[in-house]
Amino acid sequence: MRNLKAVLTALFLFLVFASFAQQENWLTLFNGKNLDGWIQKNGQATYTVEDGMIVGTTAKDSPNSFLCTQKDYGNFELEFDVKLLDNELNSGVQIRSTTKESEGDEKFGRVNGPQVEIEASGEKGAEAGYIYGEACGGWMTPKEELIPHKAFKDGVWNTYRIVANGARIQTWINGEQISDLIDNEKFESHPKGFIGLQVHGVGQRGPFQVAWRNIKLKELE
Repeated sequence: MRNLKAVLTALFLFLVFASFAQQENWLTLFNGKNLDGWIQKNGQATYTVEDGMIVGTTAKDSPNSFLCTQKDYGNFELEFDVKLLDNELNSGVQIRSTTKESEGDEKFGRVNGPQVEIEASGEKGAEAGYIYGEACGGWMTPKEELIPHKAFKDGVWNTYRIVANGARIQTWINGEQISDLIDNEKFESHPKGFIGLQVHGVGQRGPFQVAWRNIKLKELE
């Protein structure tokens, strides 16, 4: 009996320490208070911190806007919560992204790289969670796999999980796997880069808003 108790105690302590070690590997990308560690590239949309959220708001006639991490990441697991405050707004999160050479008086060139889609489901479903090549070729998810679904819940918080490891990118929304993509060509051109929160251009419409919270990342070896 004593031996069994000792084994169970040791197992319990091992699981506790393993849990702590796993948590320590996560990096908090957004501190819930300000935009330290982030910088805006492209567009005139605004990004503000409200009640522990990053809220992106469209601006009329603005091109796509991106709030980007100041650090680059290669292989990682990324998790965040996102809510579309207006279902008319299309959004996304850039991974392994870069900027092209700036032109004229631009401070930053065009943001480009893989983007995980954020889109309201509506009545017919949407392409949320699929992968788009922002300013670098269009859809990375094959056309035959772009099947509308309703894993994204409108009007509430949705939890995204993205695992980028080598040429393989996997995505989940609310625990449901959406995409499992291997793209060697894109991995060769974009092996690492920043994370970017997109507010899509909406022309004369809006203003529309999207919000993010609980943004964390774990780098993979």
